[in-house]
Amino acid sequence: MSSAVDTRTVRIGNTEIGEGHPVYVIGEIGINHNGDVDIARRLINIAADAGCQAVKFQKRTPEICVPVEQRDKLRQTPWGEMTYMEYKERVEFGTDEYQQIAKYAADRGIDWFASPWDVPSVEFLEELDVVTHKVASASVTDHELLRALAATGKPIILSTGMSTLDEIDAAVEVLGTERLIILHSTSTYPLPPGEANLRTIGTLQQRYGVPVGYSGHERGLQISLAAVTMGAVMVERHITLDRTMWGSDHAASLEPTGLEHLVRDIRIIGEALGDGDKRVFPGEEEPRARLRRTTV
Repeated sequence: MSSAVDTRTVRIGNTEIGEGHPVYVIGEIGINHNGDVDIARRLINIAADAGCQAVKFQKRTPEICVPVEQRDKLRQTPWGEMTYMEYKERVEFGTDEYQQIAKYAADRGIDWFASPWDVPSVEFLEELDVVTHKVASASVTDHELLRALAATGKPIILSTGMSTLDEIDAAVEVLGTERLIILHSTSTYPLPPGEANLRTIGTLQQRYGVPVGYSGHERGLQISLAAVTMGAVMVERHITLDRTMWGSDHAASLEPTGLEHLVRDIRIIGEALGDGDKRVFPGEEEPRARLRRTTV
C-alpha cells in the first residue's frame, strides 16, 4: 500500500477523476424512482441541470437479495398492501427500463451506472455496457461479488460505510488498485455531523494510494462541501423530487434546489482551492504598489 497521497487519476467514460480535476458529482437516484421510469427521467433531468456528471441506480435480483425470513412480511406501499418480496420486485427495473434510462442519460450528456448487489446483476449491467460499477457499502465483504466486478475490467467505485480498515483491505486486495476509486462514507441515515469523520478521507488516500471521494447521507450541504476541502475528488448524494415522497431514502436526499446549490458551491470551492503555489495575483498588483511599505 502507498505511504503517500495519490496523484493518480481514474477515467470514467470521458472524464478523468483525481487530484487536479473537477470534482465528479453523482446524483444517487438509487430506488428513489419508486419503480417509475418517468420519475427516473425527471431525476436525471435534475442531475443534468444541476451540473452533475453522473446518476447512479441500484440493481438487485430480489430472489437472491431478499432474506427468506423477510419475503412474506406484509408492507404498506403506495400500491396497496403487499409482501416485501412483491414490493422489491415492483420497484426493480428490468432491461427495457434501463435501456430507456441509458438512452435518456446519453441524450442529456450524463453518465449512468448502478450498484449491483449480486453476481447476476453485474452480468445484467455489463450487457448494458455501463461506464463503471459501484460497490455499495453493504457489499464490501461480499467477495464473490467483488471478484465478478474485478473481472469486468471496468473502473470500480468502492463505498466504505460500516466497514473496518481490515474489511476494506480485503476488498481492495480482491479489486486491485489500478482502476479503483474509494468513497469515504458513514452509513447512518440521516448522518449526524459527529459521525461524518471527514479526516478519514486523508487516511484512505494515504493507505491505498487511489483517488478518494465522499458519499454522504447527511441533511444539508456543509459536510459534503467540507469533504471537497479535505481532498474528496468525487461526491455522491441521494437525490429526490421531494423529501416527503414515500420510500426509505427520500428523507436523507437532496431536492432539486439543494443539488443545484451543492454543485455550484463545489465548483466555487474547486476554483478557490488553487494549486498551493504562493504568488502575487494580478488583482493584488495595484494595492501592492499603493499600500506596500518596505523597511530595512
